[in-house]
Amino acid sequence: QFHLVESGGGLVQAGGSLRLSCAASTGIIPRINAMAWYRQAPGKQRELIASITNDGDTQYADSVKGRFTISRDNGWNTLTLQMSTVKSEDTAVYYCAAARSFLITDEIQPIYWGQGTRVFVSS
Repeated sequence: QFHLVESGGGLVQAGGSLRLSCAASTGIIPRINAMAWYRQAPGKQRELIASITNDGDTQYADSVKGRFTISRDNGWNTLTLQMSTVKSEDTAVYYCAAARSFLITDEIQPIYWGQGTRVFVSS
């Protein structure tokens, strides 16, 4: 069965950096055409913060643009989120997600989800 597993979360000081990874499980990997990172802060709805397509096109939420970078390997085995210049408002649970659709947007939701990794930014 296909699983996504996030890692790399933890405590980081404001202004620092953190690198999150998402690994696809072994076994049969379904045809994936896009992957994304979401986050859910305490008391808030889950939000899409970064996505990447088969062609390597990336999209970012305004809240992380210029600070976070999404990347993947060619086989969709690993997805990465490089977080830089983190702020206290980046504190959240971060989720990796994958889709068969060619885009991931607020309207086009992924179908595969990881369990999340928690990031806490201290000021």
